[in-house]
Amino acid sequence: MNGDLFAPTIPDELANRRPLADRLRPKSLGEVAGQQHLTGEDGVLRRMIDAGSLGSMVFWGPPGTGKTTVARLLSGEAGLAFEQISAIFSGVADLKKVFEAARMRRMEGRQTLLFVDEIHRFNKAQQDSFLPVMEDGTIILVGATTENPSFELNAALLSRARVLTFRAHDEASLEELLKRAEQVGNRPLPLDAGARASLIRMADGDGRAVLTLAEEVWRAARAGEVFDTTGLTQIVQRRAPVYDKGQDGHYNLISALHKSVRGSDPDAALYYLARMFDAGEDPLYLGRRLVRMAVEDIGLADPQALVICNAAKDAYDYLGSPEGELALAQACVYLATAPKSNGVYVAYKAAMRAAKEHGSLLPPKHILNAPTKLMKGEGYGEGYRYDHDEPDGFSGQNYFPEKMGRKLFYDPPERGFEREIRKRLDWWAKLRRERGEP
Repeated sequence: MNGDLFAPTIPDELANRRPLADRLRPKSLGEVAGQQHLTGEDGVLRRMIDAGSLGSMVFWGPPGTGKTTVARLLSGEAGLAFEQISAIFSGVADLKKVFEAARMRRMEGRQTLLFVDEIHRFNKAQQDSFLPVMEDGTIILVGATTENPSFELNAALLSRARVLTFRAHDEASLEELLKRAEQVGNRPLPLDAGARASLIRMADGDGRAVLTLAEEVWRAARAGEVFDTTGLTQIVQRRAPVYDKGQDGHYNLISALHKSVRGSDPDAALYYLARMFDAGEDPLYLGRRLVRMAVEDIGLADPQALVICNAAKDAYDYLGSPEGELALAQACVYLATAPKSNGVYVAYKAAMRAAKEHGSLLPPKHILNAPTKLMKGEGYGEGYRYDHDEPDGFSGQNYFPEKMGRKLFYDPPERGFEREIRKRLDWWAKLRRERGEP
């Protein structure tokens, strides 16, 4: 008999029609898969519960990693009332109602755990509304977000909540979920070993997704049928990778691409470029990023890098997709295998700092034009030496403002084409010294 006389009775037939992910929802923290660093015997959350000291938290991690489930289990194990809202569908009025209900419970001696899904969707004012009820103990806030809290949540809120990171499921924990599903359904998943591994990869670290995909396979399979990888791809729509072009997934992959190019690893660079193509990134955006890499990380060590990246961008414009992506891939490999130098990049930043520090200093008069008699009388252009008429085509004059003196910004390394530039600069410095120029 049901322990709650007033609870609705759900027939077994209907209960079995619930989504598999719902039927397999853990009943205790110990049953949560893939988050042992949080829910295991030595996990952070287990220690909090054992100590009887549960504070406000932000759960940060990708979809399908158990954030909602863990919050609900925490409230049960800590003996707290559980309230759940979504920042997508809730406003200030909803928050006021939740806070008021929590205050009433507190007067009755029971604290409330308020779980806020997609908490990053709340604006600053809405996030600030949590602060008083967190500080006076009316609620224990547990917010869930797939976005980096450092960028999406107010500093005031973060200072009052501990950020706990939920990890994407690895292959082992996804396999564990599939085995649980097979036990609940009392039937094996009709896939051969290769197809089973492919299904796990399709889930992309999402526990809910792997169970949904398993349900699709069971629905499609006829009696005695076992699918191979080809059969699996025919019956299952492959999920798009977890990737939001405006958020962390985007920035993580472009960072990985840039650093792989900088690290002279063409294979890793191609892999991350392919990941972004596969996720639907705008190829012209990637073309622009490759141009940036050419000037930041290769520079004058290989002046052709910039030319090739611009040509690849133009080739994509001309060919379109999917043929044009190959031109961008070629440029990516060229950059990764080119000699590296940030000499110009460092020099430019140093020159910008000097420009801001020294203000509006007048260039030396000998390099200023004198189109009027007044300016000639002031000494404009006086003493200027035309470099083409000088020995070696080099006068060695000072071109910096007199109050500033000569500065050294560009210091090319002896790599690639900059090895030749280094020789020229050293030769000109020698001539300058011989002629007594500053």
